[in-house]
Amino acid sequence: MIQHTPKTPDLVADIGGTNARFALAAPDGRISAERILSGAAYPDLIQAAAAYLRDIPEPRPRRAAVAVATPVTGDWIQFTNSPWSFSTEAARQALGLERLVILNDFTALALALPLLGPAERRAVGGGTAVEKAPIALLGAGTGLGASGLIWSGNHWIPLEAEGGHATFSASDAREWAVYQILQQRFGHVSPERLLSGPGLVNAYTALAETQGWRAENLTPADITDRAMAGSCPHCVEVLELFCGALGTAAGNLAITLGARGGVYIGGGIVPRLGKLFDRSPFRARFETKGRFSAYLAAIPTWVITAANPALRGAAAALG
Repeated sequence: MIQHTPKTPDLVADIGGTNARFALAAPDGRISAERILSGAAYPDLIQAAAAYLRDIPEPRPRRAAVAVATPVTGDWIQFTNSPWSFSTEAARQALGLERLVILNDFTALALALPLLGPAERRAVGGGTAVEKAPIALLGAGTGLGASGLIWSGNHWIPLEAEGGHATFSASDAREWAVYQILQQRFGHVSPERLLSGPGLVNAYTALAETQGWRAENLTPADITDRAMAGSCPHCVEVLELFCGALGTAAGNLAITLGARGGVYIGGGIVPRLGKLFDRSPFRARFETKGRFSAYLAAIPTWVITAANPALRGAAAALG
């Protein structure tokens, strides 16, 4: 009788500006042994991955796919919102891997979109997806990520994009006032300067300056918690500004890609806002595009509610 030995699972990871998520991916794509490590606790990917692998039973993975919150343009990886950096080849050798794939975190998340079940996304607004039409992806966390999927005729092709670092476009007087303050502070004001965890703090302090009230020393979590509890009107206003501006950014991306297949919202901030996001100006601002308002009204928008879907996308990148 022939005995079949199960294939060795692959190592998959999703590395953001704050946390490093590791897991094992079975040949059928199932994810197990998930563990979240603090990026600040390790000097680089090699040390963090080695710490994770120490607790993994043999046999050790021979392949790995790592999603990183930064552009991937060559062997050297330098994170945008983290001090981490590494050589892909050096990491492969140090971890004893036969193959190491590095891809942008939102490219990995885009690859996961076709794998999501109906219960892993929540619709915000109306619209009906056009089959095989381009799909857009936007998400705010430590930074602002953007990507999309284009149908090749046989399979989905993910985009490697850095739309979070384009130029922010103000849509009303309040956003223009905030933009001017941030321009003085940073020079170039990207959407990420407002639509991210640090961006919530930027918006909070800028509103304090424009409106003449005293800002407290709040973290992004403080701002969202107070806004959701309704205990701080200034924090409520920050979240209102955030959701409206995210709607404009999502609408811009949908028009740019012709994303009639729908727009997905991921990242760490929006999914935890729940009904507050659903009631926010997001969808109205998404559709507010003058002559193209009807075009956008027909496009569905979804909040991704799946846990760590980028790990599934990283596994898919290994083939």
